[in-house]
Amino acid sequence: MIEFLPKDLKQLEEKGISKEKVLDQIEIFKQGIPFVRLEKAAIVSDGIKKLTKAREKILVSKFEELKGLLSLLKFVPASGAASRMFKSLFSFLEHYDPDRESVDAYIERLNETDLRTFFKHIKKFPFYGIVQKRLKNRAGSGNDDKYLFVSEMLREDGLNYGFYPKGLLPFHNYGKFTATPFEEHLKEASAYAAVNNKAKLHFTISEQHQAFFNEEFKTAGPRVSEATKTEFDVTYSNQKASTDTIAVTLDNEPFKKEDGSVLFRPGGHGALIENLNEQNADIIFIKNIDNVVVPEHEAELAFSKKVLAGLLLEVQQKAFAYADQLDRNDITGEQLHEIKIFLENDLNVRFLDSFSSFSISEQLEILKDKINRPIRVCGMVKNEGEPGGGPFWIRDAHAHISLQIVESAQIDSSDEAQMSILKNSTHFNPVDIVCGVRNFRGEKYNLSNFVDTKQGFITLKTQEGKELKAYELPGLWNGAMAFWNTIFVEVPLLTFNPVKTANDLLKPTHQVT
Repeated sequence: MIEFLPKDLKQLEEKGISKEKVLDQIEIFKQGIPFVRLEKAAIVSDGIKKLTKAREKILVSKFEELKGLLSLLKFVPASGAASRMFKSLFSFLEHYDPDRESVDAYIERLNETDLRTFFKHIKKFPFYGIVQKRLKNRAGSGNDDKYLFVSEMLREDGLNYGFYPKGLLPFHNYGKFTATPFEEHLKEASAYAAVNNKAKLHFTISEQHQAFFNEEFKTAGPRVSEATKTEFDVTYSNQKASTDTIAVTLDNEPFKKEDGSVLFRPGGHGALIENLNEQNADIIFIKNIDNVVVPEHEAELAFSKKVLAGLLLEVQQKAFAYADQLDRNDITGEQLHEIKIFLENDLNVRFLDSFSSFSISEQLEILKDKINRPIRVCGMVKNEGEPGGGPFWIRDAHAHISLQIVESAQIDSSDEAQMSILKNSTHFNPVDIVCGVRNFRGEKYNLSNFVDTKQGFITLKTQEGKELKAYELPGLWNGAMAFWNTIFVEVPLLTFNPVKTANDLLKPTHQVT
């Protein structure tokens, strides 16, 4: 039995975490988290819709027709650190000695291909002019030039880009100014998430960066407003301390720091389901902060988003009508069958084989449960070897089959059959999601009721030289949305332009022409 000292209970109270919640998490450590069981990959015609151009135009028209009656919101997870973007450059600063060898010799000796690409195309980076301007009075020569450039860019006494969140870095160079992802998301919102020339955006950020985002909005906001004739309502939230998770020893006891306090760690992006739950809109667009494009691709991207939103509205209208019908309990067996077919064909719901043997009243309750859920329409792109989760049919411990976004870490890598399903999947998840979070009465769902707590992650970490086990909450678009109704739609690869490394900024979708 885990015993908490009075000071431990005080710590829990200050973080807003209940003792019961901590005990539940410790139980998860003890029991372990089972791997997700893949049934098969979702493919076009079996879990993924591929729409014709004519159908897409109809859906866009539907969205344009109805959006004036709706509240829209763009929700952007934006706390991602930029430090990982510059991993190879930080390594260069740490290990390169200009007195011993040339930069070229260093690159060849270690076969640093990323570094070679960076220096070969250095003038194409949006921050090139910014760094050069700062260096003009103290530029070195020969080997020092490249080293000084990277140093000025990353060092704490320089531009300190490694400290910034990705959302505030220069991504696109427009000549007279450079634009951050934050600014590009404002532009995007004006194109598909605005109603009557007003757009609402919500960014989840780290508390330490709040002032920086405020300053960026003061600069970029008026510029984008003037260019797009759009007024922006921008709000922010931080990952809540109450979503931190307890760390335990290898014996599943609470891990105590040297000062005697219990160690808690951030719960991962799955914690953002709490932030999403606090948003109030008819349609919520979700997209990561680093996934933006330059102007020449904006129209195609906006069209794709409107397609997804139009499909959500179309399906939602039918679902609401059926939910209302079910709620009145005045329904025939034939009508029940019609609703079941709708759930299967339009919302990818799967029923147990024993469903037909249940009484009418039992079937009625099952259908009510299945149809009264948030709906997400998720864009999926063809697999081009990019990292990330993908769309799969999975089977849970109760033999229920459902459509899910699954990360490779959730799959048993020692199971050849499971790995074969993973390797043969055709699409992956670019985090391009449109959400409907209200029921047929217009009431907002409590999204925490639709989380599968069994889809978290347990990892091994070290703290103060000691090993520990950490628990990461079910991912925002994985287990945190596991019990939503899900629709996957193939979207153009153009919609996926993340910047995982600095060199990704060299791609055509990030080069202003």
